[in-house]
Amino acid sequence: MDVKRPARKNKKRLRIAALAVAGVLALVLITYGLSRLKPAAPSVARATLYTDTVKRGQMLRQVRGLGTLVPEEIRQVAAPVEGRVERIYAQPGEPVGAGTVLVELSNPTLKQSSVDVEYQIKAAEAELNNIRARLESERMSQQAATAQIQSEYSQARIQLDTDEQLAREGLVPTLTIRISRVRVEQLANRLAIEKKRITSSLQSAQAQAATQQARIEQLRAQLRLNQEQVASLYVRAGTTGVLQQVTVEVGQQITPGTNIARVADPSSLKAALQIPETQARDVQLGQAATIDTRGGGVIQGRVQRIDPAVQNATVTVDVRLEGGLPAGARPDLSVDGTVELERLDNVLYMSRPASGGAQSSVSLFRIEEGGRAAVRVPVKLGRSSVNTIEILEGLREGDLVILSDTSQWDGVDRLRLD
Repeated sequence: MDVKRPARKNKKRLRIAALAVAGVLALVLITYGLSRLKPAAPSVARATLYTDTVKRGQMLRQVRGLGTLVPEEIRQVAAPVEGRVERIYAQPGEPVGAGTVLVELSNPTLKQSSVDVEYQIKAAEAELNNIRARLESERMSQQAATAQIQSEYSQARIQLDTDEQLAREGLVPTLTIRISRVRVEQLANRLAIEKKRITSSLQSAQAQAATQQARIEQLRAQLRLNQEQVASLYVRAGTTGVLQQVTVEVGQQITPGTNIARVADPSSLKAALQIPETQARDVQLGQAATIDTRGGGVIQGRVQRIDPAVQNATVTVDVRLEGGLPAGARPDLSVDGTVELERLDNVLYMSRPASGGAQSSVSLFRIEEGGRAAVRVPVKLGRSSVNTIEILEGLREGDLVILSDTSQWDGVDRLRLD
């Protein structure tokens, strides 16, 4: 007969429970410990990274922009009169002189107006001759009348002298002398009036002739203007250079002021650079610049003009070229321009990183442990150039820094380099 042993059975259960609790606690502790461990540093191939060494010395600040070569002097040839394009004599690319005919226009109305003015001048000249003949006839008639009165006046004076002589001898009555005196005074007055009429008539004749002459001069001026307008139907270049563009076509009706062509001097060129507005604030007149014509050579120059307006987030900077132009230099040729802003002495600098601009704070990876690892460090940047940037804080001379884009490791403070 078996005997039950309850105490031994309970001890076994307690042991199992204790082991289970201990296992759970161990699992919790292991999980907690693993969660506190830092993730392993990601591995990166050293050959895929772009690095640079921090240097101390002189840093050349520059800004760069794309642009084109443009002529210093450009002449826009406009239509002087209204007309229809009959013929185009020159094509873009041809050298032209000041008198080279570019386009021939036609305007029958203008030519007819010139002919009409010519006939008006002839009619006015004939009228002037007629006025002069008529006035001369009137002058001669007045002179004849004046001569007649002068003769009568002379006779009256002789008669008066005779009557006075006879009156002294008592041969002529006093009444006769009075009548002779009255007649002399009357004729003297008439003679004075006639002389004034002659003077007034002469002045009137001169005024009438001058008026008609002015009319003729006015018509002649109009004729010269019309003739110049007719001559301007042959539109000329007006300057020496190369024809850049012709903007009209044969048969086109154009109005005065319409741009017909553009002429430029290819021997006098400048570079028009488009500098980003964020960098253009440091550009000053007279700063040195270099212009790369992309295969044609590098030209030295100086900043000549800075456009006060911003267009499409860029500022136009004109650079005057110094020295001879390289072969192949021509208007509208695309160029790369670099403007030298200043030289910074005894500063820390390095090549520009993929992220971070001037006067900003970034975090970069500094290579340590003999090139086997890279640690993230905060860096404060200063003034920038085309390829380099100043370092204000965070790095020292000789530090090797990763400049490649490391945004994929933003949550990592350490990299393992293979």
